[in-house]
Amino acid sequence: MNSPETEVKTPLLTHLLELRKRLMLCLLFFAIAFGISYYFVEAVYAFLQQPLLQAFQGDSERRMIYTGLHEAFFTYLKLSFFSALFFTLPLVLNQIWKFIAPGLYRHEQGHFLPLFILTPVLFFCGAALAFYFVMPMAWEFFVGFETRHSEQAIAVQLEARVSEYLSLVIQLILAFGLCFELPVALWVAAKAGLLSPDSLSRYRRHAYVAVFLVAAFMTPPDLISQIALGVPVILLYEFSILLIRWSQREPAPQRNNSLVK
Repeated sequence: MNSPETEVKTPLLTHLLELRKRLMLCLLFFAIAFGISYYFVEAVYAFLQQPLLQAFQGDSERRMIYTGLHEAFFTYLKLSFFSALFFTLPLVLNQIWKFIAPGLYRHEQGHFLPLFILTPVLFFCGAALAFYFVMPMAWEFFVGFETRHSEQAIAVQLEARVSEYLSLVIQLILAFGLCFELPVALWVAAKAGLLSPDSLSRYRRHAYVAVFLVAAFMTPPDLISQIALGVPVILLYEFSILLIRWSQREPAPQRNNSLVK
């Protein structure tokens, strides 16, 4: 007969081995995605330049610069890393779900599965809004401060550094993507009993102020980016209240005595 100590250690070791296998799979996929991203890094960077090229109105005389010998190389490494992370995120969420799902009851799986589906969808929606809507307007606003050469003044023209431009693009994509995860965060907090739809409604005005403060902190210093981030997040806040109210109206299912295998 096995001792209690052996009975405790065996399942734990099994879970750790399974976790290790899933982590190795994610790391392998990330390494492959990183290699592919670095191979196509110039094409990826050219794609990210499209909002700026649109602001330049297709001017072929424009250029981007780097001022350090290693700047372009490290910029491409950084871009490859974030590209690989972007494409690895769905796999990571899938592996997390497969790891925890066997230990959940059926009604718990029904609660958590939508979160793992909504998380990448909301992030991609936020990133798309930042890239296709906010960046073209923001870049056009900033490029509007250029001045032409005249007899009284020297021309003021933008020559963006490759590293600074990439950092700004990543900042905007992450800001919008993470802020769009607000419904997921509020839903989890509500399920944990930390807040309720009534409390969210009661402190709605405070939440609005907090949203625009976060938007001002996470975006460039222009009203276009701040409003473009703040308004959708406020709409997501209101959607979260409706979602939590709807989920709490569902009858609580009976808890089974056995786990779902």
